[in-house]
Amino acid sequence: MFDSDRVSEELRTLKVDVPRLLSTAGEGMFERSKDRAEILADQIKAALAELGETASEEQEQLHDLITGRPVASLASAFALGVVVGFMLRRH
Repeated sequence: MFDSDRVSEELRTLKVDVPRLLSTAGEGMFERSKDRAEILADQIKAALAELGETASEEQEQLHDLITGRPVASLASAFALGVVVGFMLRRH
């Protein structure tokens, strides 16, 4: 009824097959994770490039505003400095 030789043979087969199957599954998960990481890296690079362009445009607008009205810009910066100074002195 109970064939111990057959069970032993199946166990030996499993001993060989299981590590191979686990290795294959691990490689597949690694490749999928690697692909996802690359996609995410590309998305981050694109977002940073867009952010850099936006910051550059804003810098140009600020430069034009300051050079167009230097006295008003200087007065605004001085007023902001006074306000920040009072706020820091209170705390």
